[in-house]
Amino acid sequence: MGNLLKVLTCTDLEQEPNFFLDFENARPTDAEREVWEQVDVVLKDAKGILDELQAYKGAGQEIREAIQSPSDEALQEKAWAAVVPLVGRLKKFFQFSQRLEAALHSLLGALTSETYHDSTQHLEREQALAKQFAEILHFTLRFDELKMTNPAIQNDFSYYRRTLSRMRINNVPAEGENEVNNELANRISLFYADATPMLKALSDGTTKFVSENKNLPIENTTDCLSTMATVCKVMLETRRTSCSSPSCETVSFCLRVMVGVIILYDYVHPVGAFAKSSKIDVSTLVFGRIQILHINPYLSRLL
Repeated sequence: MGNLLKVLTCTDLEQEPNFFLDFENARPTDAEREVWEQVDVVLKDAKGILDELQAYKGAGQEIREAIQSPSDEALQEKAWAAVVPLVGRLKKFFQFSQRLEAALHSLLGALTSETYHDSTQHLEREQALAKQFAEILHFTLRFDELKMTNPAIQNDFSYYRRTLSRMRINNVPAEGENEVNNELANRISLFYADATPMLKALSDGTTKFVSENKNLPIENTTDCLSTMATVCKVMLETRRTSCSSPSCETVSFCLRVMVGVIILYDYVHPVGAFAKSSKIDVSTLVFGRIQILHINPYLSRLL
């Protein structure tokens, strides 16, 4: 985490992109439309996922009562009845991470192809896809922030697995087992065990994209990520977007996107984002052109 303070800008100001990504109004061109529509189906569900996660209260009370009175069957049934639908919701979140990873693969495929000469041309001419990429990263960091502040998620799932195991030993039919079988439960458990599960899924997905596309130079992917970080930095420095007076929402959006692409860059670049040879360098960002006052709360809260 300390090293993150070394990474958020290109060291050569003259080589910075001289365009702005229109995160508010970008619309797909005919060339972008096929990929855009595929990803749009996924992104339309993103807000609902965040709303459900934000409203997730857990079954802490029912679980405590059941644990304190293990011989009280009524309390055991009450806790189980409370946990099962919550596990169904956790399963939904996990499955959405897989859909999001697939959407990321589609976007990376388009934004790193040989269609244009370099990543700057890709992002400048495929702004609708760049916007979707940014929206995925913004959702990811917001999801993980909510997850990190909600211990009920792992507590509920742990109780579900313990109870399910006990029911199997006692040959008791388990309502809900068909929804989350043992193999799926293991995968979901690993997902939520990570402090930032959605970001981990995207990071692994980006690494997988690079490994599965060996005919594509890795620089196509890393340059796309570093250019996106630099564009966000420039937008924040000048306090400009497509609007003359960007809202706080736009600023926080750019900050989240910038942090997200840096982390993905660190995953896929052979020497990581913190090496001297990295194309993004956070020290000048935090202590120079962008006020530390704006960036610090996001770095401390999101990572």
